[in-house]
Amino acid sequence: MVKVGVIGLQGDVEEHIWAAKKALENLGVSGEVIWLKKPEQLENISAIIIPGGESTTISRLMVKNGLFEQVKKLGEEGLPIIGTCAGLIMLSKEVIGATPEQKFLKLLDVKVNRNAYGRQVDSFEAPIKLAFSDEPFPGVFIRAPRIVELLSERVKPIAWLGDRVVGVEQDNIIGLEFHPELTDDTRVHEYFLRKVL
Repeated sequence: MVKVGVIGLQGDVEEHIWAAKKALENLGVSGEVIWLKKPEQLENISAIIIPGGESTTISRLMVKNGLFEQVKKLGEEGLPIIGTCAGLIMLSKEVIGATPEQKFLKLLDVKVNRNAYGRQVDSFEAPIKLAFSDEPFPGVFIRAPRIVELLSERVKPIAWLGDRVVGVEQDNIIGLEFHPELTDDTRVHEYFLRKVL
């Protein structure tokens, strides 16, 4: 039984829950997708999604709710974790533009620029090339962070906007600048959840 947890402290949680449920259905896998708020919900968890939102708030609430250290440990032990937008910031080793109180999981060997794309009005949609699919993917970028450097050879690009890397994979960890949950296309969630199977 696959149990996927979407960290539901702030951000677009419901959209990720829908996308993960649909992805499991498309993969023919029975499972549940839960709104993850407390450490005790991590018991028997198969995969974790860190959604977009505001990275400072997500960081603070993960620490306050006792999730931060446990999620970091699970990631280090090989549990599949995907972070989108603010979730990518939370996973990154180095963050340009971070506030002093922010804590990061540092599970992904990348450097990101926190507000590289500017304000909400600078959000946009554009087709993305995926390493694991021939068809373009509808990329939704909302005040997105930007991957500015891959810090080790363990990090593999898996998504491109033109010739620029916008999604990466490092063993069990995936980080994306964009929001796959804001489309009806579940290919990215399916790719992620295959790590569980």
